[in-house]
Amino acid sequence: QVQLVESGGGLVQAGGSLRVSCAASGRAFSSYHMGWFRQAPGKEREFVAAITWGGITTYYYGDSVKGRFTVSRDNAHNTVYLQMNSLNPEDTAIYYCAAGRPAPYNIRTYSRYDYWGQGTQVTVSS
Repeated sequence: QVQLVESGGGLVQAGGSLRVSCAASGRAFSSYHMGWFRQAPGKEREFVAAITWGGITTYYYGDSVKGRFTVSRDNAHNTVYLQMNSLNPEDTAIYYCAAGRPAPYNIRTYSRYDYWGQGTQVTVSS
């Protein structure tokens, strides 16, 4: 069992930066792939980024955030981060972190993750 708590969301102006964090508790955090998803009002949950565990760390990004967002993890502190730069109003959403062990071809599929945080609101003003 893994419990996830996001923090760091808030209001930022377009062009600004924000870092959201996801603190995990429970056993074997380091053995899970960690994903970030977001959901805007009236829209489906969208894949943002993921970082794998074990062997060679692999990073995945959604097309809309590639080059602007960076995902990282600190296994010693059971925390995963999402650094968001060059934010624009289209990035406004609730951001969720998730833990699971999806196969690489399912890493972008939210239903393949087992544990979810409550989410943190990110609002980008124009």
